[in-house]
Amino acid sequence: ENVEPSAFSLSPVSAKSQRLLRSPRKATRKISRIPFKVLDAPELQDDFYLNLVDWSAQNVLSVGLGSCVYLWSACTSQVTRLCDLSSESNTVTSVAWSERGHHVAVGTQKGHISVWDVAVNKEVTKLQGHMARVGALAWNGDMLSSGSRDRHIRQRDTRTPPVQASRLLQGHRQEVCGLKWSPDGQALASGGNDNKLFVWSMHSTSPVQTYSAHVAAVKAIAWSPHQHGLLASGGGTADRCIRFWNTLTGQPMQCVDTGSQVCNLAWSKHSSELVSTHGYSQNQILVWKYPSLTQVAKLTGHSYRVLYLALSPDGEAIVTGAGDETLRFWNVFSKTPSHKENKSVLNLYTALR
Repeated sequence: ENVEPSAFSLSPVSAKSQRLLRSPRKATRKISRIPFKVLDAPELQDDFYLNLVDWSAQNVLSVGLGSCVYLWSACTSQVTRLCDLSSESNTVTSVAWSERGHHVAVGTQKGHISVWDVAVNKEVTKLQGHMARVGALAWNGDMLSSGSRDRHIRQRDTRTPPVQASRLLQGHRQEVCGLKWSPDGQALASGGNDNKLFVWSMHSTSPVQTYSAHVAAVKAIAWSPHQHGLLASGGGTADRCIRFWNTLTGQPMQCVDTGSQVCNLAWSKHSSELVSTHGYSQNQILVWKYPSLTQVAKLTGHSYRVLYLALSPDGEAIVTGAGDETLRFWNVFSKTPSHKENKSVLNLYTALR
């Protein structure tokens, strides 16, 4: 029995190779084509320039619907209404969680921003200064950056009394629609309806880099969490491209034409992949490998432009929102096969009302 059979075997494949061939293959990752949860989001605006959905480190979703902001806990599925601006005949144009998830900033049509402490459901500060709607917000520690239709970016420390002057960043010639801080908090990327992508540093009030390759509005912006200085940006309907930039050298890198308006971008926390969401005309969600830019998955289901995107705190799921007034939850970056699907069917259509 101890004789190595391969010496007399009729197979040209050695025993070792045969064992290898018989051993189960590592399963290739299957991304489910259907969302594991769908929520109703009545009055979710179909407006490319707004940012109305964000997901906090505490696993709570904030959603701006009309003049209200609702919070939905992914743990308990409980819905609470954080604020209602209808008494001041104002509407919500952006929401953004602070990094630890204790505060949510709410940008408005009239140009002011209110910061809410969600533990006590109280407004802790109101920031004035913008002359038009605030469609983009980005936190960096206690600093909040805001981008407006007035073409300005303002930067403020939310802990100080609001009378204190804000840093004003002027460069865009049209509405600021994208705003993201780099993971190390040293660089701010902004995109505008003027087709420009700027990178700003902490130490200057004029952009340190200007990228002019896009030929449509730049709303989709995402810094790589894996590669220092790597920035991705996506262009609107006339452009359709995702472009990658080395902001340390200012060099352009890859570019891919997606075939549709690019509305959002987000990198996986765990792997070298990113997800893009799209509008005209395919309303699709695409998952890409980087740097090869091969498509891993294409998810469809929204009947309107997929204008809103947020990543779950564990980095495995995304939520997308559209003017079809639904929020859809997808497992795109799973580290492991998910067990979320079976549970969630019980409350598939929890309404955000």
